[in-house]
Amino acid sequence: MNAAYEKLLGGRSGALGLLVMAALLLVVFPLTLDMFRLNLVGKYLSYAFVAVGLVLCWGYGGILSLGQGVFFGLGGYCMAMFLKLEASDPISTKIQSTPGIPDFMDWNQITALPAMWEPFHSFAFTIFAVLAVPTVLAMLIGMAMFKRRVGDVYFSIVTQAIAAILSILIIGQQGLTGGVNGITDLKTLMGWDIRTDHAKLVLYFVNAGLLFGCILFGRYVLGSKLGRLLVAMRDKEERVRFSGYDVASFKVFVFCAAAMFSAIGGAMFTLQVGFMSPSFVGIVPSIEMVIFAAVGGRMSLLGAVYGTLLVNFGKTYFSETFPELWLFLMGGLFIAVVMYFPNGLAGLWQTQGKRLMGKLRGEPNAKAAVAAEPLKTTPRPSTPDTKRDGIEPGATLEASK
Repeated sequence: MNAAYEKLLGGRSGALGLLVMAALLLVVFPLTLDMFRLNLVGKYLSYAFVAVGLVLCWGYGGILSLGQGVFFGLGGYCMAMFLKLEASDPISTKIQSTPGIPDFMDWNQITALPAMWEPFHSFAFTIFAVLAVPTVLAMLIGMAMFKRRVGDVYFSIVTQAIAAILSILIIGQQGLTGGVNGITDLKTLMGWDIRTDHAKLVLYFVNAGLLFGCILFGRYVLGSKLGRLLVAMRDKEERVRFSGYDVASFKVFVFCAAAMFSAIGGAMFTLQVGFMSPSFVGIVPSIEMVIFAAVGGRMSLLGAVYGTLLVNFGKTYFSETFPELWLFLMGGLFIAVVMYFPNGLAGLWQTQGKRLMGKLRGEPNAKAAVAAEPLKTTPRPSTPDTKRDGIEPGATLEASK
């Protein structure tokens, strides 16, 4: 019981952090925000899935992926395909040249539903595809790279190139993917209208629940032997390899886990926002997702969530208040974090927050406590140290004198 408590919740401090976040996301926000703002927070939380995955992959595994938008987009597109097929029934599309297919296909003179779209009539297959397609792609990329010991900046460049390639591919295949506009006008989920306020509230809580599930899974991984191996690989990869561990397999696993987290976030984004486009797949959104984790603290799962909320709230607030300057303000925020808070919000809490909490509880300052503590000296042993005192082995004390 204690072992599970430590692994899942991270001990007393970890459980308290989860409780505070749960109160904020599940109680404070729903009670204080109107539905428009709450739906915005739900959209931000869908990005937090990517940031949590990056904490595992980058913070602990040392694998900086600049292409997480690929997996976010794939999960979102899989969900969007199901929703679009449901919205494209023959009655709703009777004015088209070919009723029963998505509108953008009809605009591109496609007269039959492509074979790759057929399985997405099933919601069960869609859920499977949301989880499996990005994970399989991540496994193929990881095995191709890590088995050949390609890492560090080279791996980051390759993932960035994959993001650019997929974005161009989606835009180019307009008849299959909707092109630059993406897949839009998503209305219902198995007959349930997802555009109503009640539906948005339900999806918000589902989104938050899945996010907490990913955080608990991440804590379980980090609290296990695998978590210690990830840190060891990040710091001394060759030493771990020479100890007999298959480093490449561990890297593939954590990279696939981060991809699956991103895909879940993409699917929830599609459900809450009602569309998916290639603008969430390319290089720029992928780098922004890394910034979310960096601002929150790349060594903290909860910090990644707070960092995502802070950055996206800043984007919304600055763009509404200072429409001509908001990009400069966001750039200044990122520069300030890198220069003054290199460990993000989590590092700031570790250095300043706990000290402040200690003062509020009346605890003495740690430095003052150390200064007030009497100097402890180690008494000289009564028997001489032969190597230190220059006494030959076997010699007596009198002879040494």
